[in-house]
Amino acid sequence: MGSRTTWSSAGLMGSSFTALSCFLGFQFMVSLLLSGLQLQVVEAQGAWEVIVNNAGIASMHTAVTRFNTAVLLDRTDIGPSQLPLPDGVCRNDPNDEASSSTHDCTAHSAVLDLGTNTIRPLYIETDTWCSSGQFNGDGTLVQTGGDNDGFSKIRTFAPCGGDGDCNWVETDVPLQNGRWYATNAQLPDGTQAVVGGRGIATVEYVPANGRGTTYIPLIANANDAQNDNLYPYVHLLPNNQLFIFANQDSILYDWQTNTVAANLPTLTGGPRNYPSAGSSVLLPLSGFNGWTDAEILVCGGATYGAFLNPGAAIPATQSCGRIAPLDANPGWALENMPLRRNMGDMLLLPDRNVLILNGAANGAQGWGNAQNPVTTPVLYNPNGAAGARFQTLTATDIPRVYHSTANVLPDGSVLVAGSNTHQFYTLTGYLPTELRIERFSPPYLGGGGPAIANAPGELAYGAAFTATINNGNPKFIDLNLLSAAYSTHSFSQGQRLLQLETAAPAAVGGGTYTVATTAPPSSVIAPSAYYMLFAVSNGIPSQAQWVHVG
Repeated sequence: MGSRTTWSSAGLMGSSFTALSCFLGFQFMVSLLLSGLQLQVVEAQGAWEVIVNNAGIASMHTAVTRFNTAVLLDRTDIGPSQLPLPDGVCRNDPNDEASSSTHDCTAHSAVLDLGTNTIRPLYIETDTWCSSGQFNGDGTLVQTGGDNDGFSKIRTFAPCGGDGDCNWVETDVPLQNGRWYATNAQLPDGTQAVVGGRGIATVEYVPANGRGTTYIPLIANANDAQNDNLYPYVHLLPNNQLFIFANQDSILYDWQTNTVAANLPTLTGGPRNYPSAGSSVLLPLSGFNGWTDAEILVCGGATYGAFLNPGAAIPATQSCGRIAPLDANPGWALENMPLRRNMGDMLLLPDRNVLILNGAANGAQGWGNAQNPVTTPVLYNPNGAAGARFQTLTATDIPRVYHSTANVLPDGSVLVAGSNTHQFYTLTGYLPTELRIERFSPPYLGGGGPAIANAPGELAYGAAFTATINNGNPKFIDLNLLSAAYSTHSFSQGQRLLQLETAAPAAVGGGTYTVATTAPPSSVIAPSAYYMLFAVSNGIPSQAQWVHVG
């Protein structure tokens, strides 16, 4: 990041200089720093592109599939969208909040084909407003809860290629506790923990397999007048316990015995969960240290009272907290982001840095509660020195606040969608419903990266394998596994990045290398799923290859 290409000024004057400047203006942010005979060019800090001008729906839930598609989900009771269903297909639901949607022939879910940037409408029956989700080990997206008739629903989507006709299936088995604003976490046994929800302080499992629900005191105790315990942050740790965070507090939870293993210190700085939401990631795990070093990062949020008094436009939180929850005496280390932000999305990038984007600098989540959108992304380097880990990147001109999403794509770029700050579709005025979809290219996508020529499509736990890489650095090539997360409400459920322990690359000629490595040791480290396998050389990721782990 921030690398510089230095050119001699000799021979760069006149028409040739003008031509070069035009080229560099297209590809770089140019800083002409004349010093003697040197001309320095500063690399651009990312680029934005609108790939769909009108998706027809504003996606508040987004997930990327192994078929190079993205599943988009809105809510069903907001009136007609701008995406019609096929002829003769309509929803009829007299319980919908909007009278205009009780007979609705428009779609509230869709598939985006990432190869052609085309949209195919999907039919979904029950309300997915503020629901939760996660991919299963076989690649099926499991989607749980919502509002109204979706409160106790479990839905599935088995993805297919862009020319397929796969669609949502509403299962007959309900949730044991209806859930709205819950969080899903895939577990090593292949089931999913569904944690919390509005007025629900329990965990249950899908499929239940005979297990009931268990009360979690943290979820109840973290509630306040604003309900700042919604969409709790849940991460599976390498000791097979769950890290669960709500409002400002967190626990280690033994999901096998349904007991609290430890209470962790309070993170200062105000509430961090919906509706005062910041965001959170489990920082990358690494095979080089035996998968034992686990750290959680929580950034941003809204000052308490911002949701109760939206007219005051109270400034958002600027701090991040970082904790190693499995240490003998864990504690939060605080540092400040360059910008205040709530409603931000935090993504693990293939190079093991963290991207923070979307959100607002004032207010809180909810209809009309956001002020001062933050359009400048920030890059966080987990391995940088404290106080020097942040870097601001190129801003977009499209605000993304309440009900926006962000997902990493197999080419290393980021899909950014949604933003609906109103109860119903409102296409005019301040912060209107946003139907455009963007792609953000981080600075590492300037070209010259490695390519995966060959790697197994199936990885058994603990099995050795070799990947063949073109155009890599002969000294070191990273192999990183990145899960496909379910992005909603400032948290990517199931997001996980695993750095495989690799040997030094072995040259086979023609700029091609083989890299020997070993798959993750167990489903505790890598719950069975489809992952994107990236080769990373000199900080530049390859196009990912989808692999199944388990």
